Amino acid sequence: MSSESREELLAFLRQHPPFRDMGAFALEALAASLVPVTVAGGEFILTPNDMAPDLFIIQSGKVQARLVGDVNLTDKPLYELEPGQSFPLAAVAAKRPAINIYTAVEDVQVWRLASADFFKLLPNSSEFNRFVLDHVARLLDESRRQIELQFGQSNAEQQSFNAQLSGFMRPTVVRVTPQTTIRDTMQIMMHAKVGSVVVADADNRPIGIFTPSDAMRRVVIPGYPTTSPIEEVMTTPPATISAQATAYDAMLAMATHGVRHLVIVDAEDRVAGVVSERDLFALQRVGLRNVRKVIEAAADIDALSHAAGDVRRLCLNMLNQGVSAEKLTQFVSGLNDRLTRRVIEINLAQHDLFGLDWAWLAFGSEGRDEQTFSTDQDNGIIFVCPDFADRDVLQLRFLDFARDVNQGLARCGFPLCKGNIMAGNPLWCLTQDEWRERFTQWIRLPEPEALLNATIFFDFRPLYGNEALAKALRKWLLQLTGGAKIFLRFMAENAVKAAPPLGMIRDFTYDNSTEFPHTLDLKAFGARPFVDAARIIALANGIPHSSTTARLRAAAEQMKLGTDDVNAVIDGFFFIQQLRLRNQRADTRPGAENRVDPDKLNELDRQVLKEAFKQAKRLQSRLQLEYRL
Repeated sequence: MSSESREELLAFLRQHPPFRDMGAFALEALAASLVPVTVAGGEFILTPNDMAPDLFIIQSGKVQARLVGDVNLTDKPLYELEPGQSFPLAAVAAKRPAINIYTAVEDVQVWRLASADFFKLLPNSSEFNRFVLDHVARLLDESRRQIELQFGQSNAEQQSFNAQLSGFMRPTVVRVTPQTTIRDTMQIMMHAKVGSVVVADADNRPIGIFTPSDAMRRVVIPGYPTTSPIEEVMTTPPATISAQATAYDAMLAMATHGVRHLVIVDAEDRVAGVVSERDLFALQRVGLRNVRKVIEAAADIDALSHAAGDVRRLCLNMLNQGVSAEKLTQFVSGLNDRLTRRVIEINLAQHDLFGLDWAWLAFGSEGRDEQTFSTDQDNGIIFVCPDFADRDVLQLRFLDFARDVNQGLARCGFPLCKGNIMAGNPLWCLTQDEWRERFTQWIRLPEPEALLNATIFFDFRPLYGNEALAKALRKWLLQLTGGAKIFLRFMAENAVKAAPPLGMIRDFTYDNSTEFPHTLDLKAFGARPFVDAARIIALANGIPHSSTTARLRAAAEQMKLGTDDVNAVIDGFFFIQQLRLRNQRADTRPGAENRVDPDKLNELDRQVLKEAFKQAKRLQSRLQLEYRL
């Protein structure tokens, strides 16, 4: 390359990120490694068959990215790339084939950076390294693709939960006015062959929905006159969801509200469409409808144990399709909540607790809405003892009930807690005053056992019964911890002991596990630093949430943490959670569910994991600074 051409290349690179931010030495090294390539319009530049892919930087022309098999230039591509952009960045970093076909739309001039030179550049330019990591944090498509390939399921076979609802909306929405008669409405449904009719006002805003279930329960069985207006028997208000929401969001909304249809609304809350469970899960081997039906209709624990297996299969399907760890853990917790409530309901029929004021509490990961595939029970009961009642006798009634529930949950795949932190233990079946007394003891005398208990029990939330009891306990607790400086300092001191496994010389350090040598414990030294720090921040600042991310986001809103800092921390936390879920999905030895050998990760995942640990370390450094540790 002539000196003139070299200067032109350098001038071009300095116009585009991340190259314009690179140091002179790194930029010169990059330019010296680039090879010019000319590709005619319509020809492939890169396909998934290229092993391992090199990096391409577009000098001129446009490049289209398409999924495998989608190569017709008259069709809409996934996206187009323009001069200054590079591809396939994530695939090169991960040393994996690209998942897309890259085609020249017209004659294209590109610069080719060999894979070997790419990895030489990474350690020599922090700007380029950061650009790669930021790109991957936004586009974890490669990790998702790896999971899909390992599981043998492609996006062509199953609808993506990340797809927007616009892809599921029916072409026309059947709607009627509130004054339309029931008979006319039912005839309209029959002729249109639909499972729902939206009842809308004059401004096309939904005020109700009518389904065959409504017809059976409110018209046919009671013999309601069909000449009456539909507004008298419709379901109101209808469950709605934004047109910008994803299929996952719709699925979670259906599970939360116990409905089978959602009215899709636009930005002005006008009817834009309808989505049903059938629309969302027609291609799913295990559908939400079946899972929910089995849970709700289960007459005994045996039937519920089958539903628990369906829940796991459904969540595994979601993992296959790249649903984020945040949404997936929330979904796992949500369905596990429904299982738990049904176990409670089944056992209530065998125990006389009518008229008593109480609530079932979840602790630990379930209390934080952060359950993974491998989880045991952590639960308790809070109850009110009336003045006329014998407290000990009342507790025995609750304990008999709780032990049956604990055994029922164990049969549904939630192992009994080895530490006996369960509602069937008299220590954790207490009145309001007794819970307050227990919490007060831990805060005033922060001994090691008290600090350990606080990390479990202070992450509580109600699952069944009178939620007001739990809310009142939370409010009282935050009032107490807000001024408990010594307790918080001990909590922080205890939290920073679980240091992320980052080495000064090597990338990672390893614990002394003889059973699992050369592995990292993603729970104890990965997720825990985030969870512990978020808990302390919440207890110190009166944040009522129990989940880690909700606590961190609330802290950002209170200006206790910077928004950008919090987003980076949350991204790191959920990358570690994603690795845990992937690991737990595989058949591993007992005890290895949360362990990973970093040498078995691809280079991309190693780099992102290292960044995630750095975020945990920064969070711990904040605790050390604030509490002068």
